[in-house]
Amino acid sequence: MATIRLDIVSPDKGEIFSKDINMLIVRSTAGELGILPRHANLLTELLPHAMKIKMDGGENLVALGGGFMEVTPEKITVLADSAELPEDIDVERAQRAKQRAEERIAQYKQTTKETLIDIDRANRALARAKARLLVKNALMN
Repeated sequence: MATIRLDIVSPDKGEIFSKDINMLIVRSTAGELGILPRHANLLTELLPHAMKIKMDGGENLVALGGGFMEVTPEKITVLADSAELPEDIDVERAQRAKQRAEERIAQYKQTTKETLIDIDRANRALARAKARLLVKNALMN
């Protein structure tokens, strides 16, 4: 089966993943995308989610905190705001982040427009925490 190179890098960890894969499934601002070898050129913003990497007959997940993706027919480059492999995820930390984000969102819903809570930031934090927990839970199953 044909493959395409996937490189995932982040500012804090540098190179996180670099392998030939069969398919990448991501959530972008344009919706969910499936990237196969020889895909057309593409540049898109990525949302926080659990990115699916299909290779060697299996599926791996990476918790992505958002970022950008560039695709050429031979290579996919993900410039991640943050990215974590399952073995690097601290479940307790992710659960605390999820709880904080949910509390901020609940506070926002109960306040007036003059609130100091940044709802977009809280929603992104919640999405990041959920992605991390989903990735870690998939490793344990």
